[in-house]
Amino acid sequence: MTLKNYRPITPSTRQLKTVDYTKILTKGVEPEKSLLSVRKRTGGRNNTGRITTRHHGGGHKRKLRTIDFKRDKEAIDAVVASIEYDPGRSAFVSLVNYKDGEKRYILAYEGVKVGDVIRSGKTANFRPGHSMALKDMPVGSVVHNIELAAGLGGKMVRSAGQSAQLVAKQEDGFVVIRLPSSEMRLIHENCRATFGVVSNSSHNTQVVGKAGRSRWMGIRPTVRGTAMNPVDHPHGGGEGRHNGYRLETPWAVPTKGYKTRKKNKHSSMYIISRRKK
Repeated sequence: MTLKNYRPITPSTRQLKTVDYTKILTKGVEPEKSLLSVRKRTGGRNNTGRITTRHHGGGHKRKLRTIDFKRDKEAIDAVVASIEYDPGRSAFVSLVNYKDGEKRYILAYEGVKVGDVIRSGKTANFRPGHSMALKDMPVGSVVHNIELAAGLGGKMVRSAGQSAQLVAKQEDGFVVIRLPSSEMRLIHENCRATFGVVSNSSHNTQVVGKAGRSRWMGIRPTVRGTAMNPVDHPHGGGEGRHNGYRLETPWAVPTKGYKTRKKNKHSSMYIISRRKK
């Protein structure tokens, strides 16, 4: 997938780089209304009106697409009807039509084309877009949309351009997965995953170009702590520019290398090796 460069006719287009949607998205297609829902915005505020999440607010109005992360409709072929943009995620989505008439959105995989036939379950093929349990997949498979618990839907490896690899199968009912972060993790063999790489691999190479585009996405300005006064931030004050001396958040929690993972977290027993620094 290629990036689209713009002529520098304005300051905002001088550095602007966006994904060329014309080469992947289906033209002239409206979202499936039965799979849309309203997205309520909070502006980062809680029920008392106080900001609990900074730098949220504004942005263009969006609607949520109901995505089928479970892929539990087995032994029925589905045809990719369209490839669409989803404002709520970095990857594209595909509208698939099942032979029994049902329509669902799924995460679009790299190389998807309109007319592709996909399937879920044991009878599925070892090809991108097909979904099955990890125990039925061959070792070395490249997968995405991985479940953490059987039947609850995919939770991991869902963002643009990401993929994991099935490294090994064990006799105790677990398989070893290498995640994009290089972490090695045990996942139960009955959990489902989808073959292939998530679409829109060029997403992380885009250049926003101007602050206004961030505001369109609902991101408010972020002020550096070193630019504040001592009353506003632990990094504030001092003479001239400095690194903050005390590397803390505004709430005096150590940062930049301070580990916050709980020592007795339940999922630690499933992690074989942590991600590389």
